[in-house]
Amino acid sequence: MKKLLIPFLIGLMAFLYIFIIPDEPLSVKVTFKLIPMVLIIIYAFRNLPPSPTPAMRLVMIGLFFCMLGDGFIAVSFVAGLGAFLVGHLFYLSGFLKLSQNTKGRVAAIIPIGLYSLIIGSRLIASLTEKEEHALVWPVIAYMMVISIMALSAILTGNRLAIAGSLLFVISDSILSWNMFVTDIVYSDVLIMTTYYAAQFLIASSLATFGKLAGAPAVIPVIKSGKTF
Repeated sequence: MKKLLIPFLIGLMAFLYIFIIPDEPLSVKVTFKLIPMVLIIIYAFRNLPPSPTPAMRLVMIGLFFCMLGDGFIAVSFVAGLGAFLVGHLFYLSGFLKLSQNTKGRVAAIIPIGLYSLIIGSRLIASLTEKEEHALVWPVIAYMMVISIMALSAILTGNRLAIAGSLLFVISDSILSWNMFVTDIVYSDVLIMTTYYAAQFLIASSLATFGKLAGAPAVIPVIKSGKTF
């Protein structure tokens, strides 16, 4: 039961923020928005092995910067975007250290690249039409980084990290499309449910990576012509 307590609290506080807490006052809304991320960071910390690897520490730092992005974006879209971009840089740095490249995993660059190109082209066209020229390059940089982050998660082969990174891409795609292209029905619910799920899965992946890091290496011993 103790293992389920924090995930339950994460789900409960996320539900309260998405469906119950009013938009005003803003300070209360932002506070409740941050609570699930604080709990997710605590959950991630508890999933770390006694001696976490540098890659795991990088993922933890990524979670922290994403939490900062949650707060910043409420007052400044660019500041929030910058914090999330830094968070993704830490994620991809950690995932790359944990990557195990295979042809199948590397081939994921094709669908990810196509998806980013299609969505990115439409966003840039919409920003240009609305004369939001100052946002074009920040959006391009962000899309490139989050796409590479998703690819780096796929290269790890960790299902939780992969699912979390892809949900993050979906969440940000809904957010940007709703802001710059056209309104999406129930966008707030879709954005935040996929976002919290993404962060929770990324945090949960640390437990799997931790088990792999703690697994003893198997060294073959040759004796009397036999391998043990």
